[in-house]
Amino acid sequence: MKKDFSEKAILFFKKLNPNFNLPKDVSFLLPYDSSDVKILIRNFFLKYYSDQRERTFIFGINPGRLGAGTTGIAFTDPVQLEKVCGIENSLLKKPELSSTFIYTVINEFGGDEKFFSNFFLTAICPVGFVKNGKNLNYYDDPTLIKSCKSFIHDTIQRQISFGVNRKIAICLGEGKNFNYFKKLNDELKLFKEIVKLPHPRFIMQYRRQKINYHVQQYVRTMDKILTT
Repeated sequence: MKKDFSEKAILFFKKLNPNFNLPKDVSFLLPYDSSDVKILIRNFFLKYYSDQRERTFIFGINPGRLGAGTTGIAFTDPVQLEKVCGIENSLLKKPELSSTFIYTVINEFGGDEKFFSNFFLTAICPVGFVKNGKNLNYYDDPTLIKSCKSFIHDTIQRQISFGVNRKIAICLGEGKNFNYFKKLNDELKLFKEIVKLPHPRFIMQYRRQKINYHVQQYVRTMDKILTT
């Protein structure tokens, strides 16, 4: 019997184990070893992904400390996980900027059930990095990006097996993240088209006065994908 999207995703995160060396003073942000996080991930995917529907993938950069780096779920901090998704957790209820924006988009799009039945939030690199107590993007260190290349390629291809719309993917980040993803896609031929959108953190930090504009930009992009 064919496995549900949820079963594949739960197994993927359960076995996620980065096997590459890190540059000096850089450490992994890897919440998936926590038994509590494993339960949250399981509850989340069983709630929203217990079917064999194909989703359009939305790729961020890599997990941050207050979002996926805490909950194990992309762009989902403990606040949104409990408040919107209805999944109770004992994690510190500290909001993350990117998660706040994404869940504003989800609400405007039509709610969590509609969103997660059509889209899957993930990241180019599914594990995060910390340097000097701060988030580090995979592309910010030349040694790091070289070390994690094979890991990124492997984990993206494994996630595609969950059930993916190969016609199009969304990339959050119009600069370095998009450039890396485009090059990777040209090499691996994963998707026919990649649409780029400004990253939520960039919007919340530098374009806060235009949040509504960008929320509508996201919603229009997702609506277009569903109707094409």
